[in-house]
Amino acid sequence: MSTSYVQRRHAPQQRRRHGRLLALPLIAVGVAVAAATGFILHVLWPAWQDPLLGSNAPALPVTVAGVAFNVPPAAIRVPMQRQPGAHERLDLAFLWPSLRPPDGAPLPNVPAKGISKQQPFERVFITIAAARDSLPPAERVKAIYPRYVEAEPAAGPEGLIVLAFRQGTPYQGEDLIYDETAPENFLVRCSRNGAAATPGTCLFVRRIGDADVTVRFMRDWLNDWRPVASNIERLIATLRPSSH
Repeated sequence: MSTSYVQRRHAPQQRRRHGRLLALPLIAVGVAVAAATGFILHVLWPAWQDPLLGSNAPALPVTVAGVAFNVPPAAIRVPMQRQPGAHERLDLAFLWPSLRPPDGAPLPNVPAKGISKQQPFERVFITIAAARDSLPPAERVKAIYPRYVEAEPAAGPEGLIVLAFRQGTPYQGEDLIYDETAPENFLVRCSRNGAAATPGTCLFVRRIGDADVTVRFMRDWLNDWRPVASNIERLIATLRPSSH
């Protein structure tokens, strides 16, 4: 029997064996892709399937930077964040001035105590995020903002002082506004009302542990700022566990 005959006889078997060997890496890659896809679907599926959550849905126990909060799921703006446990960041919205989570229902026509009936019903936005290396609000007032503000303050709505940030600074177009008698209790950084009736907004920041709670609201509300400050404090308090 010639050598060439043996080679021809075994060639198909060798090709099949080589084909199976080459297919193994492709099969492994396919299994890995299927597993990854299954994991992603498992993570995303609850967000796709969540029904519209009403304002009476139970609050979720969550932590941000190790700080505990109880958050109404209907107030959470990002569906993926609507789960208990640890979060890097939470984005919330509440009806103002009722402080209820949005639920798709018409806005109520009963203002909160101390809020003018003429005040339009709006939303207030809250971001809870890890503070990381940023300075606490009180330290920013002492160490950062004085470098950029105008030398002379101006009187704002009754009891408030307004310090404008200079042009050419990181905060140009904004003002630092605070309670003249107790700036440590109420201090906000606000953009100014712009062209085409663009409303200015204010940022109120409260450091809790290693988390920053940032409240964003309309600057025009400062015309009646005392009940606004009171409602902000009340809203932040409702997000904290009752044991704290």
